[in-house]
Amino acid sequence: MTPQSCFALALGVLAGAIRADEPHFAVLISANAEWRAVKPLFAAATIETSPYGEYFFANVERERVLFFHGGWGKVAAAGSTQYVIDRFHPARLINLGTCGGVEGRIQRFDIVAVERVVIYDIAEAMGDSKEAIADYSTALPLPARLPAPAVKVTMYSADRDLTPAGLRELEALYHPVAVDWESGAIAWVAHRNATPVLILRGVTDLVSPQRAEAQGNLQLFQDNTVRAMRNLIGDLPKWLGVWR
Repeated sequence: MTPQSCFALALGVLAGAIRADEPHFAVLISANAEWRAVKPLFAAATIETSPYGEYFFANVERERVLFFHGGWGKVAAAGSTQYVIDRFHPARLINLGTCGGVEGRIQRFDIVAVERVVIYDIAEAMGDSKEAIADYSTALPLPARLPAPAVKVTMYSADRDLTPAGLRELEALYHPVAVDWESGAIAWVAHRNATPVLILRGVTDLVSPQRAEAQGNLQLFQDNTVRAMRNLIGDLPKWLGVWR
């Protein structure tokens, strides 16, 4: 064997070792309240830091999983998703988080499985807003069999909380069931990188054309987030089994 071939073999072995150490699954968590709810569930984990926030590895049903706090809003969500893909090379992404629901169409604490996400807060003054919104909409394949109770939805995503006035405006264009901040950016970046992504979110609060129960009530959101995130983490082993 020539020196060159020995060197190439060594590089191949090293590359194989690096790939073997990369997590198959990376779980992205956006909002600060969501991350605060998850950390105590993995109290033994070693916390590390990134430019976006904390992260740790934990074993879930003998699967080594990366849990990564990416930050709230579209900017942090997009940047941190790309960072995780480039830094850790996961085979699959899972976004766990919270969302608001439209009263009468979904129940508080329901889990939603996102099959399409639309970033709706795009206002194009020089062209067609519908065309721009379509460019930033992403379809997400779901497992053929959902392993835990979940409602399949189109998620409407924007850098804004939904208020009664906002719902009336959104209702004129769509028939929303659930809304959030980050899933549109996460889905779009993952799709551009050809990395499969599963988005699961728990409904923390409800909005109607007359009232938004969490508007001006941050404590309600924070309290309900703890329950929603615990439900999601509790079901995570089931989703890992079908999302390979």
